Amino acid sequence: MKKWYFDLAAFKPEVGFEFQFYGEGKNGEKYLHHCRITEVIPGKKLAHTWAYEGRVGTTIVTFELFPEGNFSTLKLSHEGIETLAANGPDFAKESFAEGWAMLLGKNLKAFVEQV
Repeated sequence: MKKWYFDLAAFKPEVGFEFQFYGEGKNGEKYLHHCRITEVIPGKKLAHTWAYEGRVGTTIVTFELFPEGNFSTLKLSHEGIETLAANGPDFAKESFAEGWAMLLGKNLKAFVEQV
């Protein structure tokens, strides 16, 4: 996660582990994200909360792996995004879709292709 997700000072896939990072909005505003691991099934599933300092709403991000022969399919779910909408345009569903496309389609893809 530290190599492709966000600039994480520390990360442990352990239930209860808390981590935080800064993310940037479309106009360059930085937002401090607070996260806590809620579920871990090694090699299969990882879920964590996703909230912002000083903002309303909390969401759940879940990564699930499904083996398919020599490959695996990754399913990402980000539930509760609607609880963040009152925080402004950076918190719209479309903004999250763009962010996840970059993280998974660019960062994770580049990381997996290196390994």
